[in-house]
Amino acid sequence: MEWSIQDVARAAGTTSRTLRHYDDIGLLAPARIGSNGYRYYDGESMVRLQRILLLRELGLSLPVIAEVLSRQTDTESALRAHVGWLRDEQSRIDRQIGSIQRTLTAMKHEGALTMETMFDGFDHTEHREEVERRWGADAYARSAQWWESKTPEEQGRWQEAVRAMNRDWIELAASGADPHGDAAQALAERHVAWLASVPGTPATDPRTAKDYVTGLAAMYVADARFAANYGGETGASFVRDALERYADTRL
Repeated sequence: MEWSIQDVARAAGTTSRTLRHYDDIGLLAPARIGSNGYRYYDGESMVRLQRILLLRELGLSLPVIAEVLSRQTDTESALRAHVGWLRDEQSRIDRQIGSIQRTLTAMKHEGALTMETMFDGFDHTEHREEVERRWGADAYARSAQWWESKTPEEQGRWQEAVRAMNRDWIELAASGADPHGDAAQALAERHVAWLASVPGTPATDPRTAKDYVTGLAAMYVADARFAANYGGETGASFVRDALERYADTRL
């Protein structure tokens, strides 16, 4: 089957102008161009467009998306990785919706508001048990106290800085850079500085920083929840390699 550019734009929630731009820069070519000059798209090009839109959701620029698509030739595996990331996001958002709905119900019926139900899905303590098991209850308590001392605005700025760093990791990994190269090592230094900015973490202690950073780096790949922050296992592997190199040479 084929679809006109207008049909594709409408279905994808984009514009014909955007699709023409994608064609102009070599990102998404139509299956054919009719005698009337209209662009027509087939199933293969629709799948490619779906991947482009998913990568845009991760915050990647168009040149980086082009690089990713040229390298990730196994479309089925790439889409499976996207599904995993989207399911993680869906679960988190569903929890937030449920939390807000319970708050509204409690307010309407003058019921008791509990922190456990109000902040489900917003929880920065999601990995509390894991942190305490690996690095001790004191490490968790100090970092939690530091977080809770921040205003909502400060928390928002800190979270956005983390998201920006994660986007930079995804973009650098997708560019084909060497994880041992200067760009990756500069980003690794920024990453370690971020870890050390949280009181109570082993990154603040020179005696434990190296093991802590390499342990986290391995966990980024082993745990799909963390790998999703870097666009999936491939991106997480790049981060791991860069951090391990930084830890070996600088910590």
